[in-house]
Amino acid sequence: MNRLGGSGVQVSALAFGAAAIGNLYTEVGEAEAYEAVEAAWQRGIRYFDTAPHYGLGLSERRLGAALRARPRDQYTISTKVGRRLESADGCGDDLAGGFAVPATHRRVWDFSADGIRRTLESSLERLGLDRVDVVYLHDPDEHAEWAFREGYPALEELRSQGVVRAIGAGMNQAEMLTRFVRDTDVDVVLCAGRYTLLDQNALRDLLPTAHARGRSVVIGGAFNSGLLANPEPGARYDYTVAPSELVRRALRLKLLADRHGTTLRAAALAFCAAHPAVATVLVGARSAHEVRDCAHQFAARVPQEFWQDLRTEGLLPAEAPVPGEDPPRQPS
Repeated sequence: MNRLGGSGVQVSALAFGAAAIGNLYTEVGEAEAYEAVEAAWQRGIRYFDTAPHYGLGLSERRLGAALRARPRDQYTISTKVGRRLESADGCGDDLAGGFAVPATHRRVWDFSADGIRRTLESSLERLGLDRVDVVYLHDPDEHAEWAFREGYPALEELRSQGVVRAIGAGMNQAEMLTRFVRDTDVDVVLCAGRYTLLDQNALRDLLPTAHARGRSVVIGGAFNSGLLANPEPGARYDYTVAPSELVRRALRLKLLADRHGTTLRAAALAFCAAHPAVATVLVGARSAHEVRDCAHQFAARVPQEFWQDLRTEGLLPAEAPVPGEDPPRQPS
């Protein structure tokens, strides 16, 4: 268990991302979703992340139901604000939004203080909980000033009132997250897809800045939407079909992993966890089998020779920390 920044919130080193059980891309049955959460619990996972965006609330409802019988003080749960759900006519589906669910609601960007409170209240109702531990501003990319001017202060107020215990922002980019770490008092940021074996963008500023300021980073998208889990033509990268150049690079990584008797999945997870600013690695899973495999891969040892070969072949920068090495010295 690791602590998030200066808060008292504890998270397991491996975390469960609940987007997939919100019918990400394709349908997941009720029983299958429940079994995925149950498998996570049995493997010692105690941090669960969701959002209203995931399946128009379906992820929150399913996650809350699956955890209902568990002692509330034995797990950490996070959700997100900034996309408020409004009722819609229910005609059609939400596949354009990425989820195989009926279009019962529409998403409305809302980083106002009132919108954030209303969104959180609705999330608690769907989860069936009286509190969540962590709240993130969700993807404020196109609404930066609104999020900094109104959204962040609203979260800070919720934290000061004891409504939530830790606050932050979650995005698929590193640059604005670095601004949150530098210019606000967030406890944690969730960075998806920008610190992986294929993309080390977060290594330039975000991770060293967070480490220096005592802020935590949650790494999501360790497999870059699937390419690092199963590299082949047609695999997904950043929620779309992976470019052929990245497929070739991922296949080179897999070849090296095979040569050293490990798996690319194990290496991808181990790499993300190795940076000292990283508190947990968040992995999305849609079945108990996927959860068990992720837990097994996360626990596996990756040979040092594998990391050495990655650097020798120019597949990993020398400054990127890897398991078994001393972490970089914190700036004075």
